[in-house]
Amino acid sequence: MATLMALEMATGWSPERASVVVGTSAGAFVAALVRHSGLHLDSLVEGDEGPDEVARRISERLFTRARGAGLVRWVRHGLLPGVRQPGLGMLLASPARWEAGGLARWVAEKIGPEAASGWPATPTVITAFDVQDRHRVAFGTEGAPAVGLADAVAASSAIPVVFQPYRIDGRYYVDGGVMSGTHADLVLGNPEPLDLVLVLAPMALEEERPGAWPHERLLDRVGAQALSEELQLISSRWPDTDVVVLRPSPHALSAMRPNPMDSRAAVPTFMRTLVGMRKTLARTEIWEVLAKHLVSDASRIRP
Repeated sequence: MATLMALEMATGWSPERASVVVGTSAGAFVAALVRHSGLHLDSLVEGDEGPDEVARRISERLFTRARGAGLVRWVRHGLLPGVRQPGLGMLLASPARWEAGGLARWVAEKIGPEAASGWPATPTVITAFDVQDRHRVAFGTEGAPAVGLADAVAASSAIPVVFQPYRIDGRYYVDGGVMSGTHADLVLGNPEPLDLVLVLAPMALEEERPGAWPHERLLDRVGAQALSEELQLISSRWPDTDVVVLRPSPHALSAMRPNPMDSRAAVPTFMRTLVGMRKTLARTEIWEVLAKHLVSDASRIRP
């Protein structure tokens, strides 16, 4: 959210004008806001709330205690497949304390129940991972199950171990980030090449964070590899398309440590990202591309 707001402040371009929006995990929630004119400071802070009040409200909306442990589901869709093919897949359907239904209700609260049960008119893709069939599902594309936007966001954000898999029409889904935090290649579904592709990659740092925890190094390594493959696909199919990848600074990411799901980190992370992104956008190689495509005011200078 902070990255898009910094981008709009720097260029004058509104993310609502994007031809295609792809959202994964927390990015799915942001995508829903973007497509319904909800990307503003009030989306994070309401009224005169302080950081503690913001954290309390986010926690109440995000974390809904799950009913039942889901042990049978885990054995069927996680443990047994994991025995045949050992790996992180064993965690996909694991029991968890929370369920993601609260997030679906939060989406409905922010954009309205009618919008939450429907789908945006402009191209919008929300990714999740089908636990039973072990493949990516891109809600909003041809061939994907028809679901409401709120359910798609909840499915895309159901982080394994933290949240139980999200059920839609008898199918179980988890966070699309188990495959990639970006899924940038999905823009290739657009009928015509785009002039510019903006990729927000919070979990795909190119260099190791100072003092990184093992899980942080793993997420960055997996995310960077997935993004690299996606960018190669885009460049091979759309060689004339400019691509800009925006990553938060290690200083911004450190605000989420040690637990990125801690709601108390929301405001510090937002502020550090907003400040750090100003420096990122001002870099010559980035600003020149942004100015070429997004800046309509000739008098505007670098942020």
